[in-house]
Amino acid sequence: MGASVRGGAAFKARLAQIADGLSSGKSLKVGFLADATYEDGTPVALVAAANEFGKMVMTKAGESYFQLPRPFFRNMISANSAQWPGEFSQLIRSSNYDARLALGLMGERIKSQLQDSIRELNSPPLAESTIKRKGFDKPLVDTGHMQNSVDYAVDGGDE
Repeated sequence: MGASVRGGAAFKARLAQIADGLSSGKSLKVGFLADATYEDGTPVALVAAANEFGKMVMTKAGESYFQLPRPFFRNMISANSAQWPGEFSQLIRSSNYDARLALGLMGERIKSQLQDSIRELNSPPLAESTIKRKGFDKPLVDTGHMQNSVDYAVDGGDE
């Protein structure tokens, strides 16, 4: 903000205002938070990690195979994280140095990027039998629950 401050008292007051704003939020978490679960109580983070890193699957016939990793989270970070510092810098200035507000806006941005990554991932492709069962070929989209469970939390401040 291009505010002009003159004089010791006004300068000191402005610095105190900025310090208060900056202390309103200290950290941002984006992803699958602890309270996100499926109906059966399975944590969404567990399912997301299995998709991200791959997992062993047991078939009804008693055979097992390795479900290949689908690194939607790492891909999103790789594609977008270089822009985050500049984006946050703009947000903190445009929010008059209100860290909680700027972190919340940044959380919305990264949440959207992660949801897009889940929706857009197409490699490795699904097996033909899975495509036939689902009716479409998006590996990480089935019910939409994982994608809709992406969230963020701003922590810190006086809490």
